[in-house]
Amino acid sequence: MVHKGPKASIKSHWTTGGRLLVFLLAASSIACLLLDFYQICPMRLFTIFIFVPALVALFAFAFFDRQRGDGQLWQAVAMGLVAGLLAAVAYDAFRLPFVFAEEWGIASIVPPMQLFKVFPRFGAMILGQPIEQSSYSLAAKLLGWVYHFSNGATFGVMYVAMIGNGTRRHWAWAVLMALALELGMLLTPYPQVFGIPVTTRFVMVTLAAHAIFGVGLGLTVRWLASHAHISRAFPPEAAIA
Repeated sequence: MVHKGPKASIKSHWTTGGRLLVFLLAASSIACLLLDFYQICPMRLFTIFIFVPALVALFAFAFFDRQRGDGQLWQAVAMGLVAGLLAAVAYDAFRLPFVFAEEWGIASIVPPMQLFKVFPRFGAMILGQPIEQSSYSLAAKLLGWVYHFSNGATFGVMYVAMIGNGTRRHWAWAVLMALALELGMLLTPYPQVFGIPVTTRFVMVTLAAHAIFGVGLGLTVRWLASHAHISRAFPPEAAIA
C-alpha cells in the first residue's frame, strides 16, 4: 500500500480565484466611500452591512487557510495588512510638515496645507452625520482615522492579491498602483465633496505622498515575502492585473 505524505492533502487557496476574492473583500474599504460619493449607498449603511462583514470574511478566509490550507493566503493577507499600515504611517509622516507648518514655524519653507481635514469627515459619514460641521465629535475623529488606516491596510492586501508573490514582482508596481489610485480619486467627486481645491501644489504634494506610500508598500512586501518561511513555495503564477 502506498501512503501519501501529509502535504499531499494540503490545499492551496492562493489561486487566481482565491486572490480575486481577497482583492474584492479588501476593496470594500474604499468602495464604501466611492459609493457614497455617487449616491449609490450611504457610507454608514455600506460600512455596517458590507464593509465590516467583508473584513470579517477576509480574516476568516485567511484563518481558515492557516488551519486547513498551505498557509500561502494567510501569509499574503498578513503581509499586505502589515505593509499597508506601515506605508500609511510613512505617507502621513511625509504630510506632517505641511499640516503643522505654522505651528512648527516652518511656513516660510513648507506651505501650510490642511491635508488631514478629511479624516473627521470620514467619521461623520460613517456615523450618518453631516459632512461639514463646526466641530466634530471625538467619535467622528477616531472613526475617521481608523477608516483612513483601514484604507492603507486594505490597499496593501489588494496589492499583494494583484501581484501574487512579492519576491517575483518589482516593488515599483506598488508605486504605480498608489499613483493610479490617487489620480483616480482626483477624478471622482472626492475634491468637491470635501471642499479641496485641486491646485498644482496640492496635486504635486499628494502625488509625492502617494509615491512614498507606494515605495513603502512595495519594499515592505518584498522584504516580508523574502523572509516568509513559505515564500519559496509560492507558484510563479501571473498577476491578476
